[in-house]
Amino acid sequence: MELLIEKIYNVVWSDVLVFLCLLTGVYFSIRFKMPQITYLRQMVLLLFKNNASDKGITSFQAFSLAISGRVGTGNIAGVATAIAMGGPGAVFWMWAIAFLGSASAIVEATLGQMYKVEKDGQYRGGPAFYILRGLNNKAFAWAFAIVTIISTGFLLPSVQSNSISVAVKSAFDIPLYYTGIGLAVLLGIIIIGGVKRISRVAEYVVPFMAGSYILMSLIIIAINIHQVPAVFSLIFSSAFSLDATFGGIVGLAISWGVKRGIYSNEAGQGTAPHAAAAAEVSHPVKQGLVQGFSVYVDTLFVCTATALMILFTGQYNVVNPKGGFLVENLPQVEMGPEFTQFAVSQHFPLLGSGFVAIALTFFAFTTIMAYYYIAESNISFVMRNNKSKLLIWSLRIIILFSTFIGCMTTAKTAWVLGDIGVGLMAWLNLIAILLLHKKVVVLFKDYNEQLKAGKDPVFDNSKYNFPNMQFWNKK
Repeated sequence: MELLIEKIYNVVWSDVLVFLCLLTGVYFSIRFKMPQITYLRQMVLLLFKNNASDKGITSFQAFSLAISGRVGTGNIAGVATAIAMGGPGAVFWMWAIAFLGSASAIVEATLGQMYKVEKDGQYRGGPAFYILRGLNNKAFAWAFAIVTIISTGFLLPSVQSNSISVAVKSAFDIPLYYTGIGLAVLLGIIIIGGVKRISRVAEYVVPFMAGSYILMSLIIIAINIHQVPAVFSLIFSSAFSLDATFGGIVGLAISWGVKRGIYSNEAGQGTAPHAAAAAEVSHPVKQGLVQGFSVYVDTLFVCTATALMILFTGQYNVVNPKGGFLVENLPQVEMGPEFTQFAVSQHFPLLGSGFVAIALTFFAFTTIMAYYYIAESNISFVMRNNKSKLLIWSLRIIILFSTFIGCMTTAKTAWVLGDIGVGLMAWLNLIAILLLHKKVVVLFKDYNEQLKAGKDPVFDNSKYNFPNMQFWNKK
């Protein structure tokens, strides 16, 4: 069975998917005239447009909900893994996929808004919705929904909770099952309140957790300011086969940088459109731009903070694909969050391990919250009657069980299965947004025309008559 799972993983996460992610980002960047740069001011301004309703959440809440999904174990353990497997050059390729992926995130989030619906007293949307309504392909839409329910509802939560329990046990010697019980109880209280409560928690927790983590990294950067040129030189030279030590693994640097970049920022993966669809906005492009900015926050800020702390202090190993290590600064230490814990402890021996454990707890817990909302949205898609309530309660029990069990097991197989689910989501979603992006081009033109006319853009579908956009038809 393990051999079969590994073969499936190698097919799903082949180099074809890596290059598809990169090339899709390149294409959208060119097609939309570098929106990740030209609309940067708009991204920030739209972030604080506080429009909400009984059915929708504010742009900042949707941003926070998406960030809570993006910022998780990948920002600490994922960055460490990328460096361990691809060397320091992997950091550059994480930056590259974040920059290019921001354009993909703008397109998918705009589509999430275009094809959202009002259901169960709130806005619902995501790739399954825009695949069905935009491409008129029920089988394609159901495939995405089912893969997403399994991945975010069962497989991925255990990976996040396992990282929390291990870090907490290491830092504070708290038994794993105590952490599991605490996480399950707190998560249950939050998710029973629905998207409104989830978004409110994310709105307060996300800025605090990201800000604290980045502040710690800035302190460590300031202490090591003299090393900045050398570390950036190491990253760039390793990324392009110019470094003697890491020149032979440039292919792995690209592969692992892109893989862990996508795992962390989720651009093009199809998760963020669920949060984007929940926002109350007057034009779909507005939420697209907000979600494009969230990719920057995840990778260019939080992932970079982790990478610099690790590289400044030299607290990492790099695996030699031929056997052994190219760099072994931490003998007998497995790749993962311990790299970051050792890095922070270099400067703050009494705080390092505990600080990283607390940061990881916030990061991973809010990611589990986002996973629940994504799974719930896809259950709402596949069930069109009252049976959905029964399935939603079943989902709540399953995700709480997965969270608790994950705390007490090593989740190696769950990581692989979770990666397969994430990879399948990315395959399906990237194909969908490539097929649908011309409609987003039309909306961008409409948005820009209204901006140039000095208006606050409001979308009126009667001008275009796109089919199956019932929400915007009402507008």
